[in-house]
Amino acid sequence: MKGFDVAVIGSGPSGIQAAIHSSRKKASTVLLGKPSGSAMSGTHVENYFGIPGKADGDGLLRTGIAQAVSFGAVHIPESVTSLSVTPEGFRAVLEGGGEVTARAVILATGVSRVKLGIPGEKEFFGKGVSYCAVCDCSFYKGLKVAVIGGEAEAASSAEMMTRYASEVFWVSDDIRAADYAVGKAEAAGVRIIRLKPVSIGGGERVDSLNLSDGSSLRVDGVFIELGARSAAELAMDVDLMPEVDDTIAVDGSCATTVPGVFACGDITGRPWQVARAVGQGAQAGLSAADYAKGTAQ
Repeated sequence: MKGFDVAVIGSGPSGIQAAIHSSRKKASTVLLGKPSGSAMSGTHVENYFGIPGKADGDGLLRTGIAQAVSFGAVHIPESVTSLSVTPEGFRAVLEGGGEVTARAVILATGVSRVKLGIPGEKEFFGKGVSYCAVCDCSFYKGLKVAVIGGEAEAASSAEMMTRYASEVFWVSDDIRAADYAVGKAEAAGVRIIRLKPVSIGGGERVDSLNLSDGSSLRVDGVFIELGARSAAELAMDVDLMPEVDDTIAVDGSCATTVPGVFACGDITGRPWQVARAVGQGAQAGLSAADYAKGTAQ
């Protein structure tokens, strides 16, 4: 288990900037997450100060991570599957089975929910379709559910749902989660279906998930979990309740109501712009470093 002063969860613009400022404050810093999970990945930026024309989003992320590392930060490109409070601070469990501890945590994973884009998804949202297993797990006690997605979030959600549902299917034709996460889900009794979901069926509520080979699963709920766990979900792990719109309230120093937990970027609300994310990241990094080193005012 590796110990740091500050753990930044999320490798997008706000998280990277937080890691840069925290490191420059001489706080030992770990930056967690895959840059490919950032909303900036695969896009172009043309409305940010000092960037003429269009800049490649992936290139900016790579450059930013290199900057953070040059100032002493450690980058671990793994998703965080759970977060907990310890006597010394916080513990983050990674998708590969490793753990890191830190005196302060910065939540910077963003709020976007990736849609699957299949028939029935929109029609049954709130009627058996959910994007947050942690939020809605208790509604499916004794029922059958399917979890869709190939990343760490799906693996973690599927494993967790075995403690509530009578049967859990993990559906994906492209499972990219770490072997540790896959093995943990299988050990918990999750049935892995390596097929592509093509539509969600039902009447007043979900009753089936139709697959690419023409077969159908009889399920009462479908959880669409296509990325890493969101900051809102991780916040609930440490008894920090998000707002009704899943944002996290912060003060001017980017501190939340839980001591040692800070947040920045899209998770704190609109406007969802790189300039705002970077500015908040700088503040969060400075604040978290001060907190961890015991110099906060």
